[in-house]
Amino acid sequence: MATRRVVTGHDETGKAIVIEDGPAPFVHLNPARPDYSSTDIWRTHATPAPIVHRAAEPTLGPRRQLPTRHGTVVRINVMPPDDETIDRMSPAQSQAFFASLGNAGGATFGKGGRHPMMHRTETIDYAIVIDGEVTMLLDDSEVVLRAGDVLVQCGTNHAWVNRSGKPCTIAFVLVDGAFDESLQASLAQAG
Repeated sequence: MATRRVVTGHDETGKAIVIEDGPAPFVHLNPARPDYSSTDIWRTHATPAPIVHRAAEPTLGPRRQLPTRHGTVVRINVMPPDDETIDRMSPAQSQAFFASLGNAGGATFGKGGRHPMMHRTETIDYAIVIDGEVTMLLDDSEVVLRAGDVLVQCGTNHAWVNRSGKPCTIAFVLVDGAFDESLQASLAQAG
């Protein structure tokens, strides 16, 4: 499931060059779901992002679901069809799963979330379905996305489920965000 990643940069004279062309080095696998993979393609850690001659590898280190403050994450996930592994998760297991991704406070299952993978991120996410079909669950609705569809997820409580019977490949771009005060107040009242 290697994803080819081509990274450009500059030589000493400022000429544009390819500095890397090969498999993205950080692939997260889940032993409970062997057909699942999540490949971090690139991360930035500031806005504006510094542009240098040759960027250091930004994806190494512990797996993090979210971008750093003022940062971004680009990743590609391959989601197999859902199975009973997820359906059997308890709220505590869901919490532990999101904690392992660095987003312990994001898990909402057992706190009104209707699915074990329900979570909220303080990000704007662009989700681009490359192949297959996936359903995004919201609090009380859902939307089916197919290859070529793009979803803009604006800090909402959500979960991804694959009911299609075939794998789905989806690219994500996560941009660090901040809930405005009125939304933060609404979320506090609801939760």
